[in-house]
Amino acid sequence: MEISEKLLCLFSTEVSAEEDRYVIEVPRQEVETGDIDPGDVYRVALISRDDGDDADGEAVAQQPQSAPSEPQPPVDVSETRYVEIEDIGKQGDGIARVERGYVIIVPGADVGDRVKIEVTEVKSNFAVGEIIEETF
Repeated sequence: MEISEKLLCLFSTEVSAEEDRYVIEVPRQEVETGDIDPGDVYRVALISRDDGDDADGEAVAQQPQSAPSEPQPPVDVSETRYVEIEDIGKQGDGIARVERGYVIIVPGADVGDRVKIEVTEVKSNFAVGEIIEETF
């Protein structure tokens, strides 16, 4: 999957029904700390879940690895980074963003934490990092 350089934010949300329309909610954190302004119009892309399960929890086939011509993740496995946790994911993990809005999931971190991490897993659109130093 190619991620545009114009990406302003990346988050997970549910699509909810509201009378004659469907609604997605943008987390307050994305507006307060990001480049999104209320009242402006944005292009929205909906991407299927990446956890390997469909909506019923059944395993589904994974997409093939990214083609070499697509932008590569800005981090590598075993790389250390200093990050600030900007948000909390649905499962309670900390979320940090680095170059081009690329997401690093940091289990055990809270919003506002500034931590040194070691990247333990890298996917095309997110990485997972383990805390190796609580505060920097």
